Amino acid sequence: MNQVRGLAAMSKGAPFVRHDFERRALGSNDVLIDIAYAGICHSDIHQVREEWGPAIFPMVPGHEIAGVVREVGAAVSKFSVGDHIGVGVFIDSCRQCKPCKDGLEQYCDQGMTGTYNTLERDGVTVAMGGYSNKFVVDEKYAVKIAPSLPLDGVAPLLCAGITPYSPLKHWKVSKGSRVAVMGLGGLGHMGVKFAHALGAHVTVLSHSANKEGDARAMGADDFVVVKSPEDLKPLSRSFDLILNTVSAQIDINIYIATLKIDGTLVVIGLPGAPYPVHVGSLLNGRKSLAGSMIGGIAEMQEMIDFCATHSIVSDIEVISADYVDTAYERTVASDVKYRFVIDAATI
Repeated sequence: MNQVRGLAAMSKGAPFVRHDFERRALGSNDVLIDIAYAGICHSDIHQVREEWGPAIFPMVPGHEIAGVVREVGAAVSKFSVGDHIGVGVFIDSCRQCKPCKDGLEQYCDQGMTGTYNTLERDGVTVAMGGYSNKFVVDEKYAVKIAPSLPLDGVAPLLCAGITPYSPLKHWKVSKGSRVAVMGLGGLGHMGVKFAHALGAHVTVLSHSANKEGDARAMGADDFVVVKSPEDLKPLSRSFDLILNTVSAQIDINIYIATLKIDGTLVVIGLPGAPYPVHVGSLLNGRKSLAGSMIGGIAEMQEMIDFCATHSIVSDIEVISADYVDTAYERTVASDVKYRFVIDAATI
């Protein structure tokens, strides 16, 4: 077994403490990772606070993991010792269903195995996440990180990056596309960077006027402050694709109105309650309201390679383990530009 030190919440909403536990011994297809950095995702906060239902404690969160391969199993061919490596939102799937065989493991018919707060495929082992110093994972569920990319800025790409990248690719955003990004947070800022790099004309729709400078530096062509429905009326039938990264309750219909004919609004931020949708807002222009969740392993690798080609990483604030409780409060208050990343050496 591998002895590991993590940062755990011992009960619902409890402050984090250092927690020693064991990970499985290295199997023939496994890699042992020395974690360098772990990003903080808002979903970590939801799960620690049981805002998405009952959770498993003690909980070591974290599904934005970047590190270095320390050891490889006898049958591993994808990685070598010393490689930079990343692990995202899931660490396994059934491997047999059509989604898994099609490289869409995130939509596994039996359900993907989350990186933490779930049981592994054996139905017994509690999955512990990336707020820790070591990780063991099957090589099939990890991606190789180009050495040119800094590991701290890469860590959030494993969730906050792939989440907007996947719909941008699925809806074939390219030069000439007109894309709007709702919200400039952890997801939104990556959506702007990717859409710009793909050649789209990018508009940020935000409640925060003070983020305009950042948005334009990331590649936004336009920035619209939305305080009321009136602010969106000049944008009627403007966009081919809208990425909704906002988790707060909003009137989705006023944003649907800004779609072109055959346009799509994709929800990638998870709201706390259902949206009331006026069907007429969809009928008038053959518009679509869709959702998208992270990406499969092949697409995650494609995204990392795209980032290496275009020198794209997340805008981050690196913190020590002792600051995580404060970082959670600041994340809830949207007081971060634009992702907290834990230095695993401090755990």
